Amino acid sequence: MITHTAAVAANALRAGHLVALPTETVYGLGADAANPSALARLYAVKGRPIDHPSIVHLADLAEARTGWSSTWPAAAERLAEAFWPGPLTIVLPAGTRPDPAALGGTGTVALRIPDCDLTREAIRLSGAGIAAPSANRFGRVSPTTVQHVLDDLGSDVDLILDGGPCTVGVESTIVDLTGAAPRILRPGAITAEMLEAALGISLSTSLETAPRAPGTLAAHYAPRLPVVVVESLEEAISLTDRQIALVADASDPRLSPQPPHVLALLDTGDSAESYAERLYSLLRQADTSGADLLVAVLPPIGGVGDAIRDRLTRAATSA
Repeated sequence: MITHTAAVAANALRAGHLVALPTETVYGLGADAANPSALARLYAVKGRPIDHPSIVHLADLAEARTGWSSTWPAAAERLAEAFWPGPLTIVLPAGTRPDPAALGGTGTVALRIPDCDLTREAIRLSGAGIAAPSANRFGRVSPTTVQHVLDDLGSDVDLILDGGPCTVGVESTIVDLTGAAPRILRPGAITAEMLEAALGISLSTSLETAPRAPGTLAAHYAPRLPVVVVESLEEAISLTDRQIALVADASDPRLSPQPPHVLALLDTGDSAESYAERLYSLLRQADTSGADLLVAVLPPIGGVGDAIRDRLTRAATSA
């Protein structure tokens, strides 16, 4: 069932159902983060390992301060005021409100306020925090449209709240505040430079003893087609021994005419932002292209390009 109404989604969440929720990043598969039976079904439907934590989505900053974490440090307040609602997840020591099943045995909680009015209203009306990993089978390509959710989960999702296509297109930045210094566990649209500017300090680069975090396994975000990542279009064009689906800027003159071994040219657009917004749709298109191999030209390092490089590298590891 698909709805466009926040109240309908809220009622389903309160009843312990699984609801796919739109955000600016990807669609999440939502369940009440304090309901152990709903969480157990979420993990089973997604095929998610029970030791892999889920992000808890909240309606507003006031709610985030009320027992979801055991501490609310000044760094969390500064980041929340700067970037929430938005594509930033903050990891803190867990409080009493989330059920342990949402924490994956970590003792930490990952919190986010999504930049989607419809979903925040559904969360507010539900009266709950909502655990919501991406609404796809574990390890596969994340969904950025309602059709992607249907293609992956079908009738295993009870309700889909339709908020249209996601605008950022890659999952949130995850920053860990449980160590001696803040550190990024997963890159996203909120960059290290943005975080450091908000905090007034440098981020740690050490991931030793870092807590487990969503979407950080070496192999993840994978289409069914094998994936190869390259730094340049020349490298991609040189792979003439296979019929390839090429993920690249289609306006590049070197692709006119289209090389004969490029069975499908999947256009990233000419900016990292457009690449991120289209990324998961392009990976899904590659699966239906008839190609033998997906070859993705990586964007330059920096900004949201780092998030794209992270997701594609993990997809290639899965191949």
